[in-house]
Amino acid sequence: MKYEGVCIAVKDINLSKKFYQDLFELEVFQDYGRNVSFGGLSLQQDFDWLLNIPKDSILKESHNMELYFEEDKFDDFIVKLQQRNDIRYIGDGVKEADWGQRSTRFYDLDGHIIEVGENMKMVVKRFLDSGLSMTETSKRMDVSVSDLETLLNS
Repeated sequence: MKYEGVCIAVKDINLSKKFYQDLFELEVFQDYGRNVSFGGLSLQQDFDWLLNIPKDSILKESHNMELYFEEDKFDDFIVKLQQRNDIRYIGDGVKEADWGQRSTRFYDLDGHIIEVGENMKMVVKRFLDSGLSMTETSKRMDVSVSDLETLLNS
C-alpha cells in the first residue's frame, strides 16, 4: 500500500486553488473541476456529495488536524504572509519552539489549520551562523551532533 496524500473539503474550489498556488507556489497536478490535486494535497468542493454525507456535517474550524509545510526561507515567507489580507492567525504569529524551530499557524479560506515551520536544516545553519559551535547547537536543540551532521548532509 502507498500513501498518496490528504484531501480537504473546500467551499469554493477556484478561490482555494488560487490560495494554495499563490501562497505555497503549488502546481496543479490534476484538475477535475470539483477536485484539484497538487500531488500530496487535494482540494474537494462538494465534499458532502463525494462522500454522500449531510452537508451540515462538514465542519469549519474543526481543530482536529493541520496541514504542515516547511520553508527554507522562513523570514521571506512571513513577509509574504503579512502582505495578504485573508490570513487569520492562530496565536500570536511566529512562535519559536524549545529546539529553536520557528513556525506560524493560521487558517486557510475554509478554516483548515496550516502550520509553516522553518526547515530544520535552516535552523541548524541559523545557529551555526550565529556563532554557536556544532556541540553548542546540539545542546541548544537537544539533538546529537551525529543527527545534526546527518541533517546538514541530507
